[in-house]
Amino acid sequence: MGGREVFGKEEMKEVMDVMERKVLFRYGFEKERKGIFKVKEFEEKFSKYIGCKYALAVSSGSASLKVALESLNLPKGKEVITTCFTFVATIEAIKESGFKPVLCEIDESLNIDPEDIEKKITKNTVCIIPVHMMGAPSKIDRIMEIAKENNLRVIEDNCQSCGASFKGKKLGTFGDIGCFSFDYVKVMTTGEGGMVITDDEEIYKQAEWYHDHGHPHLPGVPRGEEKKMRDGFNFRMNELQAAIGIAQLGKLDFIISKQVENKKKIKEGIKDIPVLSFREIPDPEGDIGTFLTFFLPDKKTAEKFREKMKENGVNPAVLNYWHFYANVENPEDFPKSLDILERSISIEIKVNMPEIPKIIDVIRKVSKDL
Repeated sequence: MGGREVFGKEEMKEVMDVMERKVLFRYGFEKERKGIFKVKEFEEKFSKYIGCKYALAVSSGSASLKVALESLNLPKGKEVITTCFTFVATIEAIKESGFKPVLCEIDESLNIDPEDIEKKITKNTVCIIPVHMMGAPSKIDRIMEIAKENNLRVIEDNCQSCGASFKGKKLGTFGDIGCFSFDYVKVMTTGEGGMVITDDEEIYKQAEWYHDHGHPHLPGVPRGEEKKMRDGFNFRMNELQAAIGIAQLGKLDFIISKQVENKKKIKEGIKDIPVLSFREIPDPEGDIGTFLTFFLPDKKTAEKFREKMKENGVNPAVLNYWHFYANVENPEDFPKSLDILERSISIEIKVNMPEIPKIIDVIRKVSKDL
């Protein structure tokens, strides 16, 4: 994913704005910082880009999920539904927040299967966390219908698909809360960092209080004199992270456009190969092009295909362990997902890809040798 590829003078300038004033903390120190509040500026610009009322910058994508869950004040011990195919942080956040994760199968979009969501809902279910995996939207329209029918909260884990959309509406804005990650291998990066977004003022207040030990952040009231509003913890973003984020956000549309362009070139070069079938994309116009995924007929063929690609100097992405096997005790409990993942081959798409002709040539060569 392309954020780290485009570091330049813009990031340096924003960081130097902070360093010249020597204030790295996001709150207070008004005199020293001379009106420069990078985290606040980043939040305002991000909310405008995404199209939401409120944005809260946090220390990581994992933190965004934890803060989102805590901000809803749901009864502890209840069930939260999510997908079996997601980075471990989604499930870790559910457990760390005192809930029981209930995992669902995926479909060939590599996202949560709405039909399995309906099967997994019980009287103890309080929330659904759909994950928009690998740059492409889930079937969020149907998921929101299911949530409404069952009076369930929705937290969108959009940590892998910042800037993606569904039918013209940015991902993260469909549910009660949206979560984003800006770690070093994301489409835009602050090194570490994340964002929580919502249109609900009360949810935003709860999130803001929780992410900073219960501080209400009252204008004109010294930090040490504020009344604690609730239990919380420290998930604050600092000024240096936000400074990089401001510069990266300004480049996000360019990054996405290059990824989409490069993905299209590869797909066009291999689309006529009979043995391949491509990942289902619920809204192709909303895909940000971070990965190209195709499927082979069976596990054995896919394993052979991967090995032959490596032998010819093209390494497919490694997805299954930290995104599937580390999440489930018994993979056989998710036969549909296991079959899909074992047949899948993914190629990471970058901003700068002079190797595109080689990738196409290798895939075509390997397919002929099957």
